[in-house]
Amino acid sequence: MFQPFDLTGRVALITGGNGGIGLGMALGLAEAGAEVAIWGTNPDKNSAALAELNKIGVKASAWVCDVSDEVQVDKQFAATLAEHGRIDGCFANAGIGGRGTAFDEMSKEEWDQIISVNQSGVFYTFRAAAQHMRERAAAGDAFGRLVGTASLAAISGQARGEHYAATKGGLVSMIKALAVEYARYNVTAHTILPGWIETEMTEGTFANDKFVVNVSKRIPARRWGQPDDFAALAIYIMSTASSYHTAETFLIDGGYYAF
Repeated sequence: MFQPFDLTGRVALITGGNGGIGLGMALGLAEAGAEVAIWGTNPDKNSAALAELNKIGVKASAWVCDVSDEVQVDKQFAATLAEHGRIDGCFANAGIGGRGTAFDEMSKEEWDQIISVNQSGVFYTFRAAAQHMRERAAAGDAFGRLVGTASLAAISGQARGEHYAATKGGLVSMIKALAVEYARYNVTAHTILPGWIETEMTEGTFANDKFVVNVSKRIPARRWGQPDDFAALAIYIMSTASSYHTAETFLIDGGYYAF
C-alpha cells in the first residue's frame, strides 16, 4: 500500500453511513485501516452495515442519530468520541430528497423538512467535529477532514427540486468557508457532488423508464454510479496525501455534467 493511504490509527465518522454512498465510503475507509463510526436513523440498517464493516476486521460502531435534531447530534458525537477516542474525519453524508413537487405548490413543511436534514443537520454535525478538531490542534495534534455530500443539483438546474438544490448549493459555499477558516489547524474541507448513483434514495427515479432512457444516454461512462465509486476518494481525502488539497468540489458523475 502507498504509505500515505494507510489509515491505521485514524477514525472516520460517516453520517448516513448505513447505506448507499455513505456505506461505500465507510467500507473503503475500513479497508484502508481506519476505524469507522456510522450514524443512521434505521437501527436494522445500522446493524446490517455494522456486520459488513466487522468482516473487514477494524473497530467499527453504529449509532442511531437524526442529524436534524441538535440535541441528538451533540449527544451522539460525544458518545462516538468516547468510544473511539478521536475523530479525524467527519463525512456529513446524511440527506433526504424531496417529493418532486412543483415549486409554486411546495409547502413550507416540505421546504423546512429538507432544510432541517440537509442543511441544519450538516451544521450541527460539522460544528461538533470542527470544535473537536480545533481543540486537538491546540493540544498539538493538528489534523482533520470535513467532507460533505452535496449533489449535481448544486450546480445544475433541478426542476421540482429547488429545496433540495438550495441545501446542496449552500453546502458547497459553507464548506469553502470552512476550508479557509480551519486550514490553520491542518483541517481540510471538501464537497462531493454525486451524479446519478444507484442507491435507495434514487430507486423511485430509476423505476421511471422514460427517465432511464433519456438520462442514461447522457452519461459518457455508459453506466449509473455505484456506492463503491466513492471509496477511493474517501481514502484519498482522509490520507496525508491530500494535506495541501482543500476547498475542492469533487464531481463524481461519469462525465454527465461535462457532456
